[in-house]
Amino acid sequence: MCLPIILCVCPLLRRPGPQGNNSTAVGVLRNRLLGMKMILRPLLLSALLLTAGCFAAKAQVVGGQRAFEYLRLSQSARTSALGGINVSDPASNIAAVAQNPALMRPGLHNQLAVQYNSYHAGINILNLQHGYHSEKWNTTFFGNIQYLNYGSFDETDPYGNTIGTFRGTDFAVSLGASKQYKERWRGGVALKYAGSRLADISAGALLADVGIVYADTESRITIGAVAKNIGFMTHKYNAGNKAEPLPFDLQIGFSKRLARAPLRFHVTAHHLYQWDVRYDNPADIVRSTLSGTPDSSNAGKNYFFDKLGRHLIVGADILIGKYITLTAAYNHLRRGELALTEKAGLAGFSFGGSVNLNRFQVSYSRGIYHLAGATNEFGLNINLNKTVGIGGATERLRWNKVYPDWNN
Repeated sequence: MCLPIILCVCPLLRRPGPQGNNSTAVGVLRNRLLGMKMILRPLLLSALLLTAGCFAAKAQVVGGQRAFEYLRLSQSARTSALGGINVSDPASNIAAVAQNPALMRPGLHNQLAVQYNSYHAGINILNLQHGYHSEKWNTTFFGNIQYLNYGSFDETDPYGNTIGTFRGTDFAVSLGASKQYKERWRGGVALKYAGSRLADISAGALLADVGIVYADTESRITIGAVAKNIGFMTHKYNAGNKAEPLPFDLQIGFSKRLARAPLRFHVTAHHLYQWDVRYDNPADIVRSTLSGTPDSSNAGKNYFFDKLGRHLIVGADILIGKYITLTAAYNHLRRGELALTEKAGLAGFSFGGSVNLNRFQVSYSRGIYHLAGATNEFGLNINLNKTVGIGGATERLRWNKVYPDWNN
């Protein structure tokens, strides 16, 4: 997964120290920030055409190049356990709609998800999702809220004197819908508004995600594809500057559950609009391999397999009976960008598990970004249609209706 913009901002925004001297001027921050059917196919093709020129781009670090990079972050504990991106996950998890709107389906009717991520540097992230299926429209709708709180920071003058404090927050609100096409296809679209405020600087953007899913419940195969964050800025950090690019991405995923073993495998490809996303740093003399062993014989290499691997995330689920799922995944891009050459550790790996009860699902994940630390994310999914009623409107709104879900 690409490095979110907050990892680029964090070195500039230091929390107040014991003496009040660990601060950065708002002016420095300001300068850094400013420096469903086959109808979906034309939209996907348009996104491909708009970004076709990116294939010729030279290698560069993929994080911190665009505004609203936080939109790339996983929005559920399960997705985080699967490496941070998964557009084909068939699990009964409403939060997966943040990855691919086409994963929304009647089986997720009236499910509510609350996700909390204890992110790096004391950043707190909260995500909410809810879905509802309309029999009248034969369409499944969902809403999604993403909120990030970066905390409080010192505001200083050009000489480093503290003159106050300020806060930083980001958010996104999404509304989407998904519809069945024939027996095994679903298409989905999500429209979202993203907002960002750092001190007295703010920006907004209107974006869309367009996705498709092929679900074969007999073979237990799920294939998903999505074009993410297609859109434009509604207002800029600095009205006098041109609009910053948004974190567009093209992703394809494949999930397969074995027929005679309690295993499900996942492969997800991302950043498909640009081949070479490898960080080309001339100062690097050695590169770390998967095992962490230094490799100094890099002269003349084209790093084909490393470039290919940085587009892929592989993961697996162990299904223990009907109620427990254990998950592990490997994100090669994350490891390649954040692992130390001398000691890579488990950077790029993620782990998690969930307990799936009839009315509730409880999930946990631990994503290891760097030797210095990891993130912990917690999720609670509640099947409201099996838990609570809403009085006389329960039957009229089909609030307690239960629809069959995929068994992939």
